[in-house]
Amino acid sequence: MAVVLIATLDTKGTEARFVRDLLRAGGLEVITIDAGVMGEPLFTAEIPRQEVFAAAGKDYEAVRAEGDRGKAIEAAAEGVKAIVRKLFDEGKVEGVFGLGGSAGTTIGTAAMRELPVGVPKVMVSTLASGQTRPYVGVRDIAMLYSVVDLAGLNRVSRKVLTNAARAMIGMVARKEEPEAGEDRPIITATMFGVTTPCVEAARKRLEQAGYEVLVFHATGTGGQAMESLIRDGLVDGVLDITTTELADELVGGILSAGPDRLTAAGETGTPQVISTGALDMVNFGPPETIPEKFKARRFYRHNPTVTLMRTTPEENDQLGWEIATKASAAKGPTAIVLPLGGVSALDAPGKPFWWPEADDALFSRIGNEVSSRVDLIRMDQHINDADFAIAAAEKLLELIEQKRAGAYVSPS
Repeated sequence: MAVVLIATLDTKGTEARFVRDLLRAGGLEVITIDAGVMGEPLFTAEIPRQEVFAAAGKDYEAVRAEGDRGKAIEAAAEGVKAIVRKLFDEGKVEGVFGLGGSAGTTIGTAAMRELPVGVPKVMVSTLASGQTRPYVGVRDIAMLYSVVDLAGLNRVSRKVLTNAARAMIGMVARKEEPEAGEDRPIITATMFGVTTPCVEAARKRLEQAGYEVLVFHATGTGGQAMESLIRDGLVDGVLDITTTELADELVGGILSAGPDRLTAAGETGTPQVISTGALDMVNFGPPETIPEKFKARRFYRHNPTVTLMRTTPEENDQLGWEIATKASAAKGPTAIVLPLGGVSALDAPGKPFWWPEADDALFSRIGNEVSSRVDLIRMDQHINDADFAIAAAEKLLELIEQKRAGAYVSPS
């Protein structure tokens, strides 16, 4: 097995060779991939650029002659991604190391996002101090800011690259297998600060039943990460208590997980219990960042950088339709548990977001639209009441056992 080193060897060859030699000195095998296009590579890679573009279905000489840098980067990213995935599937990859500016970062992280959680991934990038979500996505990519541009070796770049190489050496060399019996079947859960008591109580019950509970913060990337893990086939059950990201996607808040949120469990047939946690709110930044069209709405200042906006009956009606539709399309055992006493810590009598008409619109639309194949459970409790949390956990355990025993027949 080897560490894959990804770089454009025409523009970043000096730095790549420096890192390659450090990794080899640390006892690692290295497979270098050249993702360059225009200039000549500084040294010969184990996988040359011609193979990279061929893996993307492109002819290298044609791409070079066209001279379109954007298209070349796009093709290189596709080619490197395909090659690294193939190497991984063949059992030849124990880590991936990338370095570069915008092009190198785009290419390197595209390959890293193809690999599962747990495979060491280090990206030294000039972009690492900015918005890294497009590069990291939902994978465990360690991005290290280069501080200076990667334009030759100097006292700063040598130190940064050395630290990054040592990090990769440490991750690979210290890799330890879990003790026998340590891993338990996985349940994922979604949580917000305003639904924490519910999820914590449910988590304890599920752990008592022998499950490992992975809790995801419903901040957009959290929901995306959970959906990705479910699609990877690593999850036995889903306790989707906090579906608040749907509200941000619908209304235009900053914590959307995209239109595919609440679909992975249904598509894979994974048992799931869905609730309406924190659907009373849409997330924005400081007050001055809130769009003008919302100025007359009801707000709560969560902290100096987060402002919450109460969802309306009309918005909750649409959210109810979305939840019912996605739950009804599920291929596996599915239940929806509704907390009629309130959906968050702010949605209770005397609290800032208490609005029974808005909650009723949400609950009614779900009840009217959901398929009879979905277990719909209405409870008078607030979402953070212990009885509600335990009921949701017990229902998920029941659905998992139903799936395991073969007692559930998929509608597809």
